[in-house]
Parts: sequence; structure tokens; C-alpha cells
Amino acid sequence: MRAWVLVLAAAVCPAQVIEFESGGLRYQTLTKNGVTVMFAHLHARVREYATMQVAVSNGSGQAVIIRPDDFVWELPDGRTMRPVPARKVVAEMLDKGGRSEVVGLVSAYETGIYGMTQLRTTSGYESRRRAAMAEVSSTKLKAAAAASAIAFVQMKLAPGESTDGAMFYSNAGKPLPGGTLHVRAAGEMFEFQPSEPPAK
Repeated sequence: MRAWVLVLAAAVCPAQVIEFESGGLRYQTLTKNGVTVMFAHLHARVREYATMQVAVSNGSGQAVIIRPDDFVWELPDGRTMRPVPARKVVAEMLDKGGRSEVVGLVSAYETGIYGMTQLRTTSGYESRRRAAMAEVSSTKLKAAAAASAIAFVQMKLAPGESTDGAMFYSNAGKPLPGGTLHVRAAGEMFEFQPSEPPAK
């Protein structure tokens, strides 16, 4: 009898977005079929980009491919924005932004991710950063390697694995306007209803 009650409750109560604050950032998280997607707007703005911290955890029983292109920001008027390819952002920061801008982005990202004790990814920023730091010796190259490690990249997550990274949206150096984040992952559509980025 109790099992039927639980099945009925699961059918009646669809997955809900949970909101919480950590490290000065406002996060939203949603789980469907064992896959959890979480995001927060970052205070850091890099050149003409608005930045978003994203984390995905695969608690399902099968491998899941996560692609940056599947994170679509929909504006109230129906227009959509997709993340700019990470390699383009990193190349532009190194070419035109200067080392201080890269260091600023790295600091902002680390403040957010290290402030959240619940997030411990298996193949996210921290593991990529350690690998990158082992490969280079010059200060400028270390900044470039760290910036590259921040970017969210396509990844195949085995059951129990997780990852995190930054998404960059071209928006004339302004925060993303109110809108809805749509994420297609593991055959599901994750929708985070209208959310205002933090003012800074």
C-alpha cells in the first residue's frame, strides 16, 4: 500500500525548482530522472559577456552527454540566446582583455564554487585547473590555462559523475535580462522559470 502511495505522489508532484543562496550567489537547481542541473548568475562580467555558473550531476543509471549548446536563455519576447563557444571567449580575453581580466574572472568563479560546500564535482573546474597548472610555468600561461579550465565544455558523464563550468552569453557587457533557462539533458527538458540576475 505504501509503495502505491509513493508512486502516486511522484506522479502528482512533478520535479520542482529549488532556490538557495551560497557564497553570495543565488542558485536554482532541478532534478529529473536522477540528473541534476544547477545554475547561478555570476557577478563577473567579461568584456561583452554575461557569465553563468553551471553544474550537472548524473545520478541516473546511464551515461549522459551534456552540451553547452543545450543551455538556452529565452527572453520574455521569445528571442533566445545560446552560449558563445568557450574557445572564442578565452582567445578574446587573452588577445584583448589582458591578464587582470582573466584573473578577475577566475577569482569570481572560484569564490562561487568554493563557497558552496554541497558541490563537489568529479570532472569539473577544480580537476581541470589542477591538470592545467601542472602543464605550464609562466604566469601569463597559467592565467590562460585557468580561464580555459573555467569554461563549461561538452562532456559525457558516467553514472555518479558530475561537472561544472562557466557559460558566456554575449550581451553588450550587461547582465542577462530576466528570462527562462531551458536545458535539454538526458532526454528531459529542464526549465528554470523567470529569474532576475543579481545586481552588482
